[in-house]
Amino acid sequence: MIDAETETPSEYPQILKVRGHTFRADVGPAEGSGDSAPGPHDYFDAALASCKTLTATWYAKRNGIPLERVEAHVERDDKEERKGKYVLHVKLAFHGPLDEAQRQKLYDVVARCPVHKLMTSVDVQIETAPL
Repeated sequence: MIDAETETPSEYPQILKVRGHTFRADVGPAEGSGDSAPGPHDYFDAALASCKTLTATWYAKRNGIPLERVEAHVERDDKEERKGKYVLHVKLAFHGPLDEAQRQKLYDVVARCPVHKLMTSVDVQIETAPL
C-alpha cells in the first residue's frame, strides 16, 4: 500500500509512505510550486530505470554473470503526451568483466523487466474511490 498526503495545507508538496519508507513529491515552478521533490512523472520514469538496473543485477546474480555495477539514464520526451504518446529513451551501462554474450543477454533481459512490461503491454485499470 502507498499513502500520500499534503505536507502543508494549501501547498503542493506531498508526503508519500511505502512500507517503512517516507519520501516526498512536488511539482515545479511552472505548475506553481517550488520543485522541492521529484514529481509524479519523475517517479514514473525512475520506476523504469530502477526496474531495469535491479533486473540486470538479479539476473546476473542468478546466472553467475560478473556484473559489478549498472547505470541507467532515462530521458523523457513528453511533448506529445496529451496526444497519447510518451517516449522514454533509456541508456544502460553494465560494468564488470563481462564478455559480449553476457552483456547482450543483460540487454535482452532488461528489455523485458516487469515495469517495462507494465508500461507497455498490460491493461492497467485504476479505480478511484473515497478514502
